[in-house]
Parts: sequence; structure tokens; C-alpha cells
Amino acid sequence: MTGTIGIIANDMEMKALIEDMYSKEVADGELFIDILDEDRMEGQAKSLEDRGMKVIIARGGPYRHGVGRVEIPIIHMKVSVTDILQAIQKAMETGKKPVLIIWDQVFFNEDDWKGLLPGDLVVERFDHQREIHHIMDTYARASEDYVIIASGIGSKLAREKNMDSVFLNATKDSINDAIGQARNLVHNLHHEKFRNQVLQTILDGVHDAVIAIDYQGLIIRYNDRAKELLKKDKSRVLGKAIEDVFPTMAFMKQVLVNHQVMDNTIMKVNQLTIAANASLIVVDDQVEGVLCAFQDITRLQNLEKKIRLELNKKGLTNKYNFKDIIHHDPAMKSAVAKAILMGETDSTVVLYGESGTGKEMIAQSIHGISPRHSSPFVAVNCAAISESLLESELFGYEEGAFTGARKGGKPGLFELAHGGSVFLDEIASMTDALQAKLLRVLEEKEVMRLGSDHVIPLDIRVIVATNEDLRQKVKDGSFRSDLFYRLSVLELSIPSLRQRRQDIEPIFEVFLDQLSQGHHGTSGFGKEDLTDIDRQRLIAYDWPGNVRELRNMAKRYSLFGQLDMDQGTRESLLDHDHFEEAFIEDKQVNLKAIQENVEDVIIDGLLKMGLTRTEIADKLGISRTALWKKMNRD
Repeated sequence: MTGTIGIIANDMEMKALIEDMYSKEVADGELFIDILDEDRMEGQAKSLEDRGMKVIIARGGPYRHGVGRVEIPIIHMKVSVTDILQAIQKAMETGKKPVLIIWDQVFFNEDDWKGLLPGDLVVERFDHQREIHHIMDTYARASEDYVIIASGIGSKLAREKNMDSVFLNATKDSINDAIGQARNLVHNLHHEKFRNQVLQTILDGVHDAVIAIDYQGLIIRYNDRAKELLKKDKSRVLGKAIEDVFPTMAFMKQVLVNHQVMDNTIMKVNQLTIAANASLIVVDDQVEGVLCAFQDITRLQNLEKKIRLELNKKGLTNKYNFKDIIHHDPAMKSAVAKAILMGETDSTVVLYGESGTGKEMIAQSIHGISPRHSSPFVAVNCAAISESLLESELFGYEEGAFTGARKGGKPGLFELAHGGSVFLDEIASMTDALQAKLLRVLEEKEVMRLGSDHVIPLDIRVIVATNEDLRQKVKDGSFRSDLFYRLSVLELSIPSLRQRRQDIEPIFEVFLDQLSQGHHGTSGFGKEDLTDIDRQRLIAYDWPGNVRELRNMAKRYSLFGQLDMDQGTRESLLDHDHFEEAFIEDKQVNLKAIQENVEDVIIDGLLKMGLTRTEIADKLGISRTALWKKMNRD
């Protein structure tokens, strides 16, 4: 334990006493004694720390000036009652009135010792050393009448003013007590250091980056993985405020204040996209800090490829125009007429309509007759992918924005649509954070890639669609009012099939024509096989799944020759008289087509029951994305 305890002795007398009491420890280097130097009092403790001391013992001024200036513990060798009584007894031998000058934090109640103290004892207390000068000036005017009892500066001033004085020094008991405390502390520090080293070794061995803060928001843990990702050495991090070192991780302070943990939250930290988990550190039912473990999203590039394929499988051009939209019914004729007028403008458009009413066909058609028709048309289903990946796709990213980012970066879909139109389907599912960014794109006509520090000017038209009431969502706080009013320059409601019954049969026949061209393994039931009763049933049915349900019905009719909207069950299909004709006599049985049709029956049945897509996905045990793919397959 060489050189473990440093002691700042107030004078040579105190140093000599310690050397006499602990001669072996001083000789072995366990104790290192430094004499108080009033000219460098503020740096004396730091000097001992730099020499490798693990604990410092000091009293009076050296203690007050050392606390907060060093990172190692400082033990206060307190002025004890024994120290005071011994000094008073020595002062009484001068025959003058004793004046005891002590720091106000020294516990000494003279009333408890009246029988042992002289009746003319004066006790003066101070809070700051500046007050000592004022006290000394008071008694210096009648110095022949008083003897000063003080330590440190008080004793020095008494000598300078030629006043009788007694140095308030430490007794053997005080020295023994302080050194005993120091030894225990060194022992405990060694064990604590061992435990900390074990913990740090464990933290450095895990894959996650780990940062922990205490109740003041100061960083107390920082593992090697965090250092690797955040590019700061531990010496520049530990003991610093989290918001000062890593401003983008100030969310940990909010977790500390609000006591709300985070679970796999995707966010930006510096130039990284991370998935973060933040937990409270609780000791004896008190929140003492926050621990955050996070990972860089390293597989984003592979996921991006898959999502990009989904997002862009329709290409960057429109496939449909108004001539492709069947609209014999007056309700649909009116909607198409309004859409044509909208196509001639460049304002944002909100399309309202139930699922399966053809909102994307209308959006593509609006783009197709607009002045932007020769520029890209980019369609994005906001409900089909997660928030973090949607942000990456919409806004793009710079090279090095995160681990796995493509070399050279990647333009976002807004950039790809420059000069053209962006269609955002199911806009109501967009999170509040992305709504705010979309609002900025619309208002500023510019976009900033992830990891970039500059903006890119944009010239795009935005068309959005929803099957929900945006006004109601604004009222209940789930959709931003400022974004709503920025989007809803033009609004168009697309009627459902039950509101345009004159179009049901023509649309159904178009589907049958398409299926009869050899798609989906059909067995040949076409529109010429429809009976008058079948036509009446088609028109009378309400079609809760709209055109999508009608298309699925056409598939099943083409396969089995039966309209099954009443029962809609797999059994009704397999018990049909045409089953043998459809499959047994056919040269090939298409099991995939059968499976898809059964799935369509089930999904349509759940739609008829009024279930939402989320509820349907839960019942089927699949994701919303998987359900979306099944409902939109050709």
C-alpha cells in the first residue's frame, strides 16, 4: 500500500507528532506528510493526487480548498473537543483573556463545558477566511489583554500582529481517528475498484453500447462499444453532463425526470440511427440514475433493399389514367370530373375513401393529366413499413450516416420525385415526428437527408389518401392540425361501390375478362355465364371491401362458377357442383390459387364483420404488412 494516504499537516509540530506516532508507516511510504503552504493552499490537495495518493487527510483551510478540486476522497481531520480544551488550557497559562477563533462548522458548545472553561473565554466563529481578518483587527487594538487560540490563518495573523497566540493543533486522538478512517476507506476503495473493474469488463464485452448517468445527469458508465460508436474517449466523457457531451442523448435526462423507460426506440444520435432501451437505476426505492443500452442498426442496408423493392415495385411512373377508371354511375362520374379539374392545378390533394375504392388509381390519373405527367410518380404506403425505415426512404441519407449506409449515400423518394408527384397512401398512420418533417417539406420546399447538414430544394406535388376522417383525428390529437390544413387545399371523396352500383357489374366483367386470359389457373367461368339473378345479387350486395372484394369475388367465380357473398366460406366452394368440373376434369390443379382464394374468402368475411386491418392481422396471426400484401396481390 505504498504512498496511499497523503496528509496535509498544519505545522511542523503536527508533522513531528504524526511521524512519532506512525514512524514505520511513514518510513514504508504508506503515509506521506506535506506541510501546509498557505501560498499554494488551493493546489496542495491536487499535488498529492498527482503523486498517486488514494486518500487525503486535511483540516481547516486545506480541507475546504481541497474538496471539489480532486477526484480522490478527502477526509476531514475535524477539530475535536479534546483539541480545543487542550489549547484553552495552554492559553490560560498566559494569564490573558482567551479568544477562541473556530470555523462555524466545528461542533463545540461551550455551555457543555462551563465547569472546565474560564469565565472570560470568548468564542468567535467564522464562515469564510475573510471574516478572520475582521475578528483579528477587533482584538489587535487591545492585544495586551487577549491571547488568541486559532489554527491556520488565524494563528498566522496573530503572529503578524505580535499578539500572544496558541496554535489549535490536532491531538493524538484526532490523528488516530483520521488515519483509521483513511485506512478503512483505502481498503473499501480497493474492493470497490475491483467490483467496478468486473462490471466494466462485463459492459465492455457486450455488443450493445452502454451509457449510464447518475441522478444529476452526470455520466458514470461508458463502455468500449459506446466509445467506438460515439467517437469520444472515456476521459472526455466520465463525470460530464450528458447533455453537454452528447446533446442528442439528452433524452436520458427526460427519462430520469419523467420516470418513463424507453423500449427499442428508433432515433438519431449524432450521425447514427440507433435502437435504444433506457431503464431507471433504482436504489432503495429511489431513482438514482438511468442506464441506456443501444445498437447501431447495422442491417439497415439489407432491409432497405427489401423495402425499396416493395415501395418501388410499381416503378416511378403512373400506370393508370382516367380512361382506365370505369365510371358509369353518376356518383363516380362526379368524382372523376372533380379529379380532372384537380389534375389541371398544382395544389396538394387529400383523397378520402374506404379501403379498395381506387384511391391510388385516382392519384395516378391526376398526375397523368397534370403538367408534371412526364416526371416521376412515386407511391408510398405509409402503413406498410416501420417509422425508421419510412424516414430513411422518404428523406434519403448521406454516406456514413449509419453503419451499413450505402457508399455515396442514397436519395430519398422525395428527391426521386423531383419535378413530379408523391402519393402518400394511408397518411393517417404516419407518426407525429414524420408528420412534422413532412410539414417542413411542404412549407419550405426542401429536404435534408439523414446525416446531412445541408438542404436540397424540391419541386414536388403531394397527393395523400386515407380511409379515416382526418378532421376527427385532428380533434382527438392524433393528426397535426397544421399539416392537415397544409394538405387539404383540395379534397375529394371517392364513393364506395355501394354508392356507385351502376359500376359494379361492368367492373366485375372487366375482372372476368382479365382472368379468362389464362391468369390464376382459372377454369373458364366468364361473364357470359352470369345469370340475371347473379347480376341482381352483384348489384344488391353492399361490398364492404369495395373493388378489392369485387376482384376477389371475380377470382372465385372464375374458378368455381359461384357467387358466394352470402356464405363466403371455404366449405361452400368445395361442396359446389362445379368443383369436380373445375378441378377433377381440368388437366392441372392449382393449389396456390386454391389457397389464395381461401385466404380471400376469410379476409373478405372479416371485412364484412367490420374489423379493421389491424384486428384482421391479429386474428390471422400475421403482420399488417403481410395482410397488406395479401389484399393487394394481383
